[in-house]
Amino acid sequence: MKKLRGFILVAVAIFSIFVLVGCGNNSSEKTVKIGIMTSDDPIWKPIKQKLKKQGINLKLVEFNDFNQPNQSLAQGELDINSFQHIYFMNNWNKAHNTNLVSIGTTFIAPLRVYSTKLKSIDELKSGDKVTLPNDATNEGRALELLESAGLIELKKTALPTVKDITKYNKKITITPLDAAQTAHSLDDASAAVVNNTIAASANLPEDEVIYKEKVTKKSKPWINVIATDKKNKDNPTYKKVVKAYQSEANAKNIKKQYKGTTIPAWNLKL
Repeated sequence: MKKLRGFILVAVAIFSIFVLVGCGNNSSEKTVKIGIMTSDDPIWKPIKQKLKKQGINLKLVEFNDFNQPNQSLAQGELDINSFQHIYFMNNWNKAHNTNLVSIGTTFIAPLRVYSTKLKSIDELKSGDKVTLPNDATNEGRALELLESAGLIELKKTALPTVKDITKYNKKITITPLDAAQTAHSLDDASAAVVNNTIAASANLPEDEVIYKEKVTKKSKPWINVIATDKKNKDNPTYKKVVKAYQSEANAKNIKKQYKGTTIPAWNLKL
């Protein structure tokens, strides 16, 4: 009986050790908080599952506008974020005295003009209303897109605003709005310049695109990135997140989820 009791005590002790070891392994799991746009959720969920097997708990923090993810990152509420292109990040740093840097490229999304009323941008006529994003970098990019379509002419400046329009080739009305509102503005506007993530959230169909940006060497500033604070740029865990993103499987998922409107950028030659 004593031998049996002793055997049971040893078995319990061994089991307790296994439980403690198991708990220790779970506690060693590293959590990384990443800020993303809500529309990018289908892209990041498979990556989250992949990283889980590597002992990384990728916590997705979703946003619906472009104003919050960098602020949250700068304040330490996020570890990394993935929503912006290089131009946006550089201008954010200048405006807010931050040190955000890219640790990996993600995709490039050619800017598009959408319309539920027109089949071609050439159909725009005097008096028609065109909306575009009002944040500094995307407003400038949208205006340059309208200039390339022959609708307006701009003063030569690095970051144009509506005040830099020198000529209207068609007497349209250009109205800057919060980026999140551009898709909804199609109810009363003749056309709208809409960012890819906003268009995806609003389920805007490709057949409503009446004009789009060409991808050339000049497009490099519009490549989207995974960003973090400069002091964390060499963090090995964050590098694993980048590696998981820049996979062939994810390239296929990007093309699938965005129906070919978004181009994986890490192997893009410009």
